[in-house]
Parts: sequence; C-alpha cells; structure tokens
Amino acid sequence: MKIEERYKNILDYFQEHQPDVKTELHYVDPYQLVVATILSAQCTDKRVNIITKEFFKQFPDVTALAAASQEQVFELIKSCSYPNNKAKNLLGMAHKLLSDFNGIVPESVDDLQTLPGVGRKTANVVASVVFDKPVMAVDTHVFRVSARLGLTVNANNPLQAEMQLVKHIPQKKIPLAHHWLILHGRYICLARKPKCDECPLTAWCKYYAAQKR
Repeated sequence: MKIEERYKNILDYFQEHQPDVKTELHYVDPYQLVVATILSAQCTDKRVNIITKEFFKQFPDVTALAAASQEQVFELIKSCSYPNNKAKNLLGMAHKLLSDFNGIVPESVDDLQTLPGVGRKTANVVASVVFDKPVMAVDTHVFRVSARLGLTVNANNPLQAEMQLVKHIPQKKIPLAHHWLILHGRYICLARKPKCDECPLTAWCKYYAAQKR
C-alpha cells in the first residue's frame, strides 16, 4: 500500500466519523488554553480540567495570574505532575505576555515558544486549536499512533514525525488530524495493549498487518 493511499483512507475515515473533533481540555480563550496545555505535560486532561476549574476562578486572565505568588499558584496545581516547575513557568508566562505581547497570546509558533513552559508541542497545540494554524503538535499519543499506522516511517523523535505528518496531510485537515490521532491513541491504540479488535483502522494499519503475519 502506498503511503498516499494509507493517509487518504485513514483521514477519510476520521473525517466521516469524527468531523467535529476538538480538544478535551476546557478553555474559553487563548490564555486559558496556554495555561491548560502547560499543565497537561505528563498529566491527564481529566486532571487538568479539575485543576483549571478553580484556577480560572482565581486567575481569570493574564493580569490576575501575573499578580499571584508562586506559592498561590502551587497550591492550586499541586495535584498535577511537576507542580513546582509548572508554577514557576505559569508565572513566567504571564509576565512575558504582559511585558512583550501586551497581555495578548501571540499567534505564531515562534512567538509562543518564547513563553516560559511553552515548548514546540505546546506552541503547536495553541496555534492549531485557537488560531487554526496548519501545525501538528506531536505528543506521545500522536508519535505512537502515527508510527503504528504507518503514517510516519523511521521517525526518531517528535519533530521528525511532525515533518512527515504535515507533508502528507492537507493543510486544512492538520488541526483536526492532531485531535484524531491523540484521541485514537488515548482510547483505542493504547501504549501497552492496543485494542486492535475494536479498531476501525486495521485495514490500513502497518502494526496490525505485522501482527497477523
């Protein structure tokens, strides 16, 4: 099977069955998504949504967050992973937004990556989800699923996987494809034991084909 055919069949399936897919993180504006995405590193979206419900009551905007102490932020996020580091990054992010961007979350991936706590993956999430940019955030789910399906070949790191994915996925579908692959990895193509018997993509999956040999 040619890789173009693999991409087309898989993307067509997702487009038909999950046309309105979106992030499972709760947010109402770019600031809130930046906060939620920083918190989501090595932490489940479910846990992040529990944390941010109270967090956004106390710090509804970047100005409120910038006025907080690290101890105040830590107390609200201590149930997530690496709370000390994330508290420091959240405050740094708020101060950077105010000092360099007039309190407005920038649209470009390069500008987003200047914010403390915002790496390439986080920047791509914000750029694609909020600003509909044709960029692909590659987390552990996307990296694993794209390799198993055969959408990426010999990708040794997230950046290599990202480059291959954006090369083959039509630009307008890239923001959607990010969510399709994440959710497929979260609920079907599990890391330790993928649910191949429940998977609708087996006809085009390299991993499944290899298991059947």
